[in-house]
Amino acid sequence: MGDSITIDGTDEDLALSKSQFLSRQEVIRRRLRRVKQLSRLYKAHYWSLMEELKRKHKEYYWMYGKSPFKEEEKKDGERDDGDNKLGLGFQLKCQISDCKEKAMALTRFCHKHILRDSNQTLYRGCNYPVKSGQICKKPVLRSINPPHCTVHAQAAEKHLARALKRAGLNVSSPSKLAPKLHVVVAEYVRQIQTKRREAQQTSVSKIKIEEKNSDS
Repeated sequence: MGDSITIDGTDEDLALSKSQFLSRQEVIRRRLRRVKQLSRLYKAHYWSLMEELKRKHKEYYWMYGKSPFKEEEKKDGERDDGDNKLGLGFQLKCQISDCKEKAMALTRFCHKHILRDSNQTLYRGCNYPVKSGQICKKPVLRSINPPHCTVHAQAAEKHLARALKRAGLNVSSPSKLAPKLHVVVAEYVRQIQTKRREAQQTSVSKIKIEEKNSDS
């Protein structure tokens, strides 16, 4: 598209501009013509942006992604660290010694070890609790809330579905949950109260055992 845009129906608009009043049909016809032209311009601009995006993605993939030649991939794996540096000073391989994955763009770490980069601000660790009181810590985007990886996001949805089912809310698909807020809050309150009652019963039973031992 050029810098200057010719409006469709300019001659007709010029003729109408000399009129003091316009009929309803003339106004609607002029607006419809301009809206259709604007729609075509938006579509043309959109597809031009898509072509530019494809071109930039091709350049990005060629510089940071995998090579289209398998032989070149093997040669890259055998090169030294000095040969694996780009013009910007970034290494193609992850900086972790035993990792063979390629580093992400603008960093020296792969996606698996991106949290080792103290300067990055895009990722954080998955906080889903696993066995032995530890958490997952797999890198996930900071925009994801709650910060769970794909596997543990599905596990959390299943746990929530079971909790809602115990609360009397039947959910067919965990990925399409739409419970009311008071139902979720009531279920959490019930679980907290149950844990407190269990803790109280445990403490009472310990006190009774201690009293029997002291009496004996």
